Amino acid sequence: MAGNRNNFIAILISAVFILIALAATAIFKAKAPQSAINREFMQITSSSFKNSQPIPEKFTCDGEDINPELAFADVPANAQSLALIVHDPDAPSGDFTHWTVWNIVPDISGIAENSAPQGAVQGVTDFGRTGYSGPCPHNGSHHYHFTLYALDTVLDLGASATKLDIEEAMDGHVLAKAELIGVYEKK
Repeated sequence: MAGNRNNFIAILISAVFILIALAATAIFKAKAPQSAINREFMQITSSSFKNSQPIPEKFTCDGEDINPELAFADVPANAQSLALIVHDPDAPSGDFTHWTVWNIVPDISGIAENSAPQGAVQGVTDFGRTGYSGPCPHNGSHHYHFTLYALDTVLDLGASATKLDIEEAMDGHVLAKAELIGVYEKK
C-alpha cells in the first residue's frame, strides 16, 4: 500500500514539473527576444553610403547636418506602420540617439534627403531636440545604426517620446527589422 502511494506521489510530482515546463515554454515563446524577429526580406539602403561604409560629411555636424536618402524594400504586407531609429552605440555614454521617426506609412519607398515622411512623428533625440542630428563623434570612428522596424500597429506616442519610449511601445509588435550601418570619424 505504501509503495502504491509513493508511486502516485512520484507520478504527481512528475506531472507538476511537466506542466511547469510547458507553461514556461509557452511564456518564452510569447515573449520572444528581438533576435527572433523575421529579418528575411525587409531592407534599408542608402544611395549616399553603403552598409558599413563611411557616411559622407554632408550628413554630419561637419557638413550640412541633414539626413541622408534612405530606401526601404520588402516591407511585410501586413505592416501597419514603420519606425526608424538612428543611434550611435559607440558613444561614451554607451548609446546616443540621433533620430527617431515612427508611424511612417508602410507603403512608403523611403525617406528623401533632408526630409521626414509626411504624417510621421519625430521624437526627441539625445541632442534634446526633435528631428535628425547627424554623426558628430568627439573622437575616433563611430558606427551609426539606421534601424527600420515594420510594426503590426500604429504607435500612440507624442513627439516628446524618446528612443526608450518607442522601444517599449514597439515591444511585441515588430514584424520585421532591417539595419543599415554607416561609419563616421570627425574631422
